[in-house]
Amino acid sequence: MRSSVRYALALAVVVLGVGIYALTKKSSPSKPATPSTTSTTKPAVPIAPLTGLPDPGGAALTRPALVVKIENDTNALPQFGIDQADVIYEEIVNGGITRLAAVFNQNAPAKIGPIRSVRPTDTQIVWPLGGIFAFSGGAPYAIASISTAPVKLVDESSAGAAMFRDPNRVAPYNLYGNTSQLFAFGGKPTPPPHLFTYRAANAPVPGVPVASVFVPFPSIYGELWTWNATLHGWVRSRPAFISGYGLHDITGTGAIEAPKNVIVQYVNYVNGVGSFTSYGDLQSGGVADIFTAGHEITGTWKRASKSSVIQYLDAQGHPIALTPGQTWVDLLNDGAALTVTH
Repeated sequence: MRSSVRYALALAVVVLGVGIYALTKKSSPSKPATPSTTSTTKPAVPIAPLTGLPDPGGAALTRPALVVKIENDTNALPQFGIDQADVIYEEIVNGGITRLAAVFNQNAPAKIGPIRSVRPTDTQIVWPLGGIFAFSGGAPYAIASISTAPVKLVDESSAGAAMFRDPNRVAPYNLYGNTSQLFAFGGKPTPPPHLFTYRAANAPVPGVPVASVFVPFPSIYGELWTWNATLHGWVRSRPAFISGYGLHDITGTGAIEAPKNVIVQYVNYVNGVGSFTSYGDLQSGGVADIFTAGHEITGTWKRASKSSVIQYLDAQGHPIALTPGQTWVDLLNDGAALTVTH
């Protein structure tokens, strides 16, 4: 009897143990298999140093700055390539006319110009940029000046196929350049230094809303900048050049010239505005009016040395942040007065 009882008890224990084990196995979740995946973190898109814009191919980081002198009077129209420049400086030269120093890095248009001669102000513009300086020639004093700057000089006599004459235009307004071939001349540093500070996409825009601003360059060279919310830029027009006040400035490829930012930088023109040896003093400091995203920000500019980048500062001494994209810098003579329409 005891043996039967012991056997029954033992059997009950075994059955109970099997049941508990089965319940335990059923209630314990199975461990998921570890997936054999590889991290695919997407690399950041490169940013072009002179525009603050994305540069997916990274070309801007492999090239120096290329500064090209471009004619700006009626005989030069239409101009080619200026809508694709990263930065454009407009300077007053002898006779009170204005010339452009167009800086290329991110884009490489096939035709830029008409290319014209060097002026002493160019030396101060290019010094912190380095790279390549392309021009058609110049007076001995101007060539002596640019020769002191840390740039690779390329003129018509040394450019080879990188510069060409358009047979359909009259000399000297028919010399053009190919930026890809001009970049091949080399130049340092690569990439060029950043010239401006840029706003984040959702950052508020300080300053006062503005509809347009007229910049009173001498003689017929005054220009009107009108904010265009559709283009998100300042449309350029030169009333004295074209019939109908305020008509757009159209390039040779049919593009409307409308930079994202316009900086009016007041400078002292040494030896007098428009004199033969005149040049803009960009080594000290002064007042600057910045027009960006439909607003005007009044500030100052300063420069520590000729190799230093110019800083544009607000009333609190902080860098003024621009809209990523093309910036046009008007080097206006001290004492001139803007006409701003709100």
